[in-house]
Amino acid sequence: MDNVLIIGAGAAGSVVAKKCAMNRDVFKKIHLASRRIESCKKVQAECKTPIEISQLDADNVADTVALLNKVKPDLVINMALPYQDLAIMDACLEAGVNYMDTANYEPRDEAKFTYKYQWPYNDKFKAKGLMAVLGCGFDPGVTNIFCAYAQENLYDEIHTIDIIDCNAGSHGKAFATNFNPEINLREVTQRGKYWKNGEWIEIDPLSISTMIDYPEVGPVKSYLIYHEEEESLVENIKGLKEIRFWMTFSDNYIKHLEVLQNVGMTRIDPVMHKGTPIIPMEFLKSVLPEPSSLAENYTGKTSIGVVLKGEKKGKKKRYMIWNVCDHAETNKEVGAQAVSYTTGVPAVTGAIMMFKGIWKGKGVFNVEQLPPEPFLEELAEQGLPWQVKEIEKADQKKLFAVET
Repeated sequence: MDNVLIIGAGAAGSVVAKKCAMNRDVFKKIHLASRRIESCKKVQAECKTPIEISQLDADNVADTVALLNKVKPDLVINMALPYQDLAIMDACLEAGVNYMDTANYEPRDEAKFTYKYQWPYNDKFKAKGLMAVLGCGFDPGVTNIFCAYAQENLYDEIHTIDIIDCNAGSHGKAFATNFNPEINLREVTQRGKYWKNGEWIEIDPLSISTMIDYPEVGPVKSYLIYHEEEESLVENIKGLKEIRFWMTFSDNYIKHLEVLQNVGMTRIDPVMHKGTPIIPMEFLKSVLPEPSSLAENYTGKTSIGVVLKGEKKGKKKRYMIWNVCDHAETNKEVGAQAVSYTTGVPAVTGAIMMFKGIWKGKGVFNVEQLPPEPFLEELAEQGLPWQVKEIEKADQKKLFAVET
């Protein structure tokens, strides 16, 4: 395996292409495809080694199959929109190509995170002798693998998982999203949800918050929201009793979000405008800054990880595993802000695992089902070093005090 096709040339897709181009010992052939050929040309010009490009509408399965038959990749890294996951998986099955993505499928008309659409592809990929790896970004992705590492090395049983995600950076804009605005706002405005004692519990959006102490950042107010990795970790981490996901949002972000919601700009159903149906969220996306445009003046850091409680040899243990990433440093390396970098680099790392035969199998896999240690070793080499530390209850006193 040495031939990769990347679909999607947005902020995170460009990171994948550029990092693959820095690893030519693994990726001998690199092809980038996107709906906008101009985006591909820009990325192509910024890669350290030559890559090929094509224009592609990934919603069109026949067109994608034609490109796959032409390029003959060993792996497709899907960095397109989550709406396109199933179409790209269908094309991979038809052309006989392995598949990877960083976010699970979402229907366009329903803001729901769920693997119920992709997990049923398991038998199809098995029958074709192909591998599909789901959610190989940071969260989902690296956070799942932190949990798998903890399960193998730190615990006999993990009882609770808190996934914590802080972007303490500043881009200088009045309001902007760090990745595709449409996906970001759908994620935040849907009802929150967490899993406890065998059942899913829903809450109103952003109705539960607490202060969490983030490494190299400090205490930041964080909100309980739902995120897709919870769904797969519930299935794959033994002994689990509760899992929650926390993300930081600035007061300024919350203020803008409330206004946008109040005036109907976060709606995903069509409304009539001068006789033409438009979707407000899609219009809003067109007037907000492109996430890839934020990198140049971005300062500060992201701090993302997991806080775990469980038992080892009958003793209660608390651990924290995390990564800190600097916006200015990632811009210096690949011309991208840290949110895009922390999504793209894990996808490249996962592809390296597949190309080296370390991650292998037939069917559909979430990343925590695959060997964690070689991935984490390579992840650090690729620019995302991680740390693990045993902690006391007092280290995350307010987080542990939240009763849900």
